[in-house]
Amino acid sequence: MQWQNKLPLIAILRGITPAEAHDHVEAVIDAGFEAVEIPLNSPEWHASIPAMVRAFGDRALIGAGTVLKPEQVDELAEMGCKLIVTPNIQPALIRRAVDYGMSVCPGCATATEAFNAIEAGAQALKIFPSSAFGPDYIKALKAVLPSDIPVFAVGGVTPDNLAQWLKAGCIGAGLGSDLYRAGQPLSRTAEQAQAFVKAYREAVQ
Repeated sequence: MQWQNKLPLIAILRGITPAEAHDHVEAVIDAGFEAVEIPLNSPEWHASIPAMVRAFGDRALIGAGTVLKPEQVDELAEMGCKLIVTPNIQPALIRRAVDYGMSVCPGCATATEAFNAIEAGAQALKIFPSSAFGPDYIKALKAVLPSDIPVFAVGGVTPDNLAQWLKAGCIGAGLGSDLYRAGQPLSRTAEQAQAFVKAYREAVQ
């Protein structure tokens, strides 16, 4: 996915069930999100992900997170999944996803990991856990990375602090527990999604 002219926020719906997925995914997309990730440690993701691809694939990039094995990429490709997010760097997995034409955003923490991911074909990087490193670390890391590689902050990002990650050089962020916690009311998801979109737009004005 080319993030130019897109809202570079990824909704991470960890723990969502198939019964809840449609309404919560619709809420974040209605708020303005254009990328949604359902992590593979969520209940019955085999049902949720293909259902969300069918329902919303024409409105947003629907994908999977916590992808750990190349074989999972094969399965996700069959489901029509377009986004692969990983917690770590596995070049074979990245190359497999790129071969399928997927957008890949692997998790990294160091310059070595970042460059290994880029060499394998990753089109974006997520710095995880961002809150453990801080904006200054990301700013320093960005100084040595290719300028055309989008960097996302993931971990500890809230509507109140989103601007500091953007100022540090991140194009956007992956939003987890502050956007969605398993079992929370739909109204909370909608409220937080709108708050994140508002915070992003105010920060980039």
